[in-house]
Amino acid sequence: MMENSQKGFILPIIGATIAIIIVIGGIAYLANKSTVNNKDINQTENSTMTEEDKSANNQMMNEKGVDSVIEDENTTMMNDNKTEPELMMTYSGSVLAGNSAPLLDFNQSDYEAALKTDKLIVLYFYANWCPVCRAEFPLMQQAFNDLNSDQVVGFRVNYNDNETDNSEKNLARQFGVAYQHTKVFVKNNNRILKSPEGWDTGRYTSEINKIINQ
Repeated sequence: MMENSQKGFILPIIGATIAIIIVIGGIAYLANKSTVNNKDINQTENSTMTEEDKSANNQMMNEKGVDSVIEDENTTMMNDNKTEPELMMTYSGSVLAGNSAPLLDFNQSDYEAALKTDKLIVLYFYANWCPVCRAEFPLMQQAFNDLNSDQVVGFRVNYNDNETDNSEKNLARQFGVAYQHTKVFVKNNNRILKSPEGWDTGRYTSEINKIINQ
């Protein structure tokens, strides 16, 4: 009787234990299968993206050529290394001469923009009633047309005539300009040359190149 009683007690325990083992095993199997499936999906997506990237890259190479692609990358790197003033430098004043180096009709905003760069600024104080100014300024224009450097910007500043505004009067006072046809060179916000003498094209070219080639 006792043995039958013990068997009746043990058998349910064994059955319950087996059931627990089966449940745990099933959970482990499902979790492992889910991990494997996710891994396969990720690998498939990565493989697909890689193939798409390769296809797009090859198409770009074929359309533009390898040299063009390399040039584009180099241009991007060069632009990244430029300072903001170099990238954003635009002028609102009229361009009176110059290809690489502009010679502009003066306005305060252009002048302030130029001061933020390390370019050489050439100021010519011009009076429209002055015969010397009218004879000399075309020679200055020719010099700027001949310049190959982009490290120069020039301004024709009105001086004591009917077109002179307050900002031009203040600029003349700042540099102590007492005569029309005076030339003033400014670099890094410092005056480095002032000359009231008359210059020809060669003098403009030599004085400018002397500064920018230092």
